[in-house]
Amino acid sequence: MTLSYCTNVHPAEDLAGVLAQLDRYAVPVREHLGAELGLGLWLSAPVARELAGDAPRRAELRAALDARGLVVRTLNAFPYGGFHQEVVKHRVYHPDWTTSARLEYTLDCAAVLADLLPEGGAGSVSTLPLAWRHPWFPADHAAALARLEEAAAGLRALADRTGRVVRLAVEPEPGCVVDDVADAVRLLGGRVDPEFIGLCLDTCHLAVSFADPAGAVRSIDRAGLRVVKVQASAALELIDPTDAATVLGPFAEPRYLHQVRAFARGGVHRADDLPEAFTALPTDGPWRVHFHVPLHADPPAPLRSTTDVLRQAVAAVREVGHTPDVEVETYTWSVLPDGPTADSADELAAGIAAELRWAAKNLEVPA
Repeated sequence: MTLSYCTNVHPAEDLAGVLAQLDRYAVPVREHLGAELGLGLWLSAPVARELAGDAPRRAELRAALDARGLVVRTLNAFPYGGFHQEVVKHRVYHPDWTTSARLEYTLDCAAVLADLLPEGGAGSVSTLPLAWRHPWFPADHAAALARLEEAAAGLRALADRTGRVVRLAVEPEPGCVVDDVADAVRLLGGRVDPEFIGLCLDTCHLAVSFADPAGAVRSIDRAGLRVVKVQASAALELIDPTDAATVLGPFAEPRYLHQVRAFARGGVHRADDLPEAFTALPTDGPWRVHFHVPLHADPPAPLRSTTDVLRQAVAAVREVGHTPDVEVETYTWSVLPDGPTADSADELAAGIAAELRWAAKNLEVPA
């Protein structure tokens, strides 16, 4: 396992913007750490297409990364574009895996990554959990599985052509077709090529589902699937939600979906976003909220973060012998209550560096 941080926290939508943000944020993070820095790079679909079709430009990007002491081991191909628009919400799930656009974007990202990987290294590209759960019909599911089969064939051809193995990592997320690890095992186990398609285990999503981390990882292994990537992330937890609207109100921001699960009355109850949760969910058991919070800093009491789930999940992945890329993915800095403002690059770089130090120490994963 090696450690990276995901650049989807930054809003660049073109190649010039990507390079500018490496200088504005990634280089200062590396300087804070005093070591080579791993990146989980996010490229919008137009940038991925541009680079995939232009080998000299890929070589230029690789040289720019090398000159800055930056190493790319994984790409995040979940957001297609527009990830920092004023309102993202359900848009992040489009185009979904029924479409050729999603397949082409994913294979473009893989082609770019193959030229950016360190010598002798394999890489990963994470992707969305097929689609949001509705509307979703049997024909959609068949189409999505067919696209995944095409993706596996494309990744195999890429490996044959370049000698570089890039694997696709499907990321379960609450509210989606692949809602949790149990869905992933049921829907993908035995139906995808496990050499080229596995799972991205986002530990914020895992915590929100109230799954047992070790049990979830063992179920992935038993299904013949591989944890290709771990997104090291933490959710918000509120043990006593009787005053949830007051405590969690500052986190009910308009850009991203913040799915909520309540463990109460003998089961897990669901809401698709925080405003809905305040009126729909029971308050006689703990709530967990899909809001990625910085790993190194406790949220204000009575809130807690689910870093224990992260630790347990990584330990379980290590125990079953999988060696995924580990990517710190706190993309929510800009919408945190009292978080860094858009012009506080130094504060954001220091925060990302602190998260990476926390992860290296607590997860025993080298940077």
